[in-house]
Amino acid sequence: MSVALVNGRMLLGSGRDDGLTEGRAVLIADGRISEVLDAGDRRLRKVARHDLEGALLLPGFLDSQVNGGGGVLFNDSPSVEAIRAIGRAHRRFGTTGFLPTLISDDLEVVARAIAAVRGAIESGVPGVLGIHIEGPFLNVERKGVHDPAKLRELDTSAVGLLTSLRTGRTLVTLAPEMTTPEIIRGLVTAGVVVSAGHTNATYAQITTALRHGLTGFTHLFNAMSQLTGREPGTVGAALEDAASWCGIIVDGLHTSPVVLRIALRCKPLERFMLVTDAMPSVGTSFSSFELQGRRILVSGSVCVDEDGRLAGSNIDMASCIRNAVRMLGVSLPQAVRMASEWPAQFLGLGAETGRIAAGYRANLVAADDQLRVLETWIDGRSTQDDLG
Repeated sequence: MSVALVNGRMLLGSGRDDGLTEGRAVLIADGRISEVLDAGDRRLRKVARHDLEGALLLPGFLDSQVNGGGGVLFNDSPSVEAIRAIGRAHRRFGTTGFLPTLISDDLEVVARAIAAVRGAIESGVPGVLGIHIEGPFLNVERKGVHDPAKLRELDTSAVGLLTSLRTGRTLVTLAPEMTTPEIIRGLVTAGVVVSAGHTNATYAQITTALRHGLTGFTHLFNAMSQLTGREPGTVGAALEDAASWCGIIVDGLHTSPVVLRIALRCKPLERFMLVTDAMPSVGTSFSSFELQGRRILVSGSVCVDEDGRLAGSNIDMASCIRNAVRMLGVSLPQAVRMASEWPAQFLGLGAETGRIAAGYRANLVAADDQLRVLETWIDGRSTQDDLG
């Protein structure tokens, strides 16, 4: 059955186009956007209409770093049911595509998480696009709240595991100095997206990794070697390289908005993407939770351990977009693209999701002017039809 979404202010086009368009209709059929038509097109007479009543119609948000939500932590429960619950919690805030994210753990847990994501994709859990494996191939000197007992070097023995999903997308965050350029190249050749994070790498080590297929930086500025006067470090390499993508957590606390505004001047805006780094507290009233045997406190939009160390966030993607407009001075269309079109490109999904255009998956968000989410569609199914 086809349905036309009408009477909305729509973010069409791509790139850095800032316009919101009125007088258009989005025709959905078989889970995809079949056409974008003038609102008066005669073909619309033959299909059901869904009146947006002047709301914003935006590409669905895509979050590549989701540790948990709805009271569920993926590390604690690497299962199809957990992924479904996490996706349901974040869908309320406009996230229609996400990567369940596993922080550093034993390789047996990594294998269970990959199997769970494979099962979730095969059973059609709404929104799940693949997996983000954040560790355990990290540098203990930049571990953050990752358990140092779980950290290890990445050698050829783990490559088979990291490339075993065979469906969806696999994103691996690693410290380049904890492996070899050849292994990075092998992962990329096998279809894995490789990002640098929790790394103490030098500028030279990062640039070598970039030449071998590294394309991302996980939560830029956090848990990585910094830009200094004599050693540019990971941050310097990330900001200099115009082609790689940088994930940023815009909550005002993980990174100063001043620092992020400076970063946005260093490379193309379309190489920055919003991530939440969300913990299980998102979508709940939790004041604390357990992470690998440690108590984590929820403090506003961030989570901290009992030593005050950052431990992920308590923020949703709609809030990140609002913050990007307010704190970073980008326009609303630009902020939305930082949460949709550009992360889709980073994951190699830019030809099928992240935009409102003919042929794209019908992953959409209707919201008011304060970016409060009114309705979402995942592969054409509305929250009114499919609660996820």
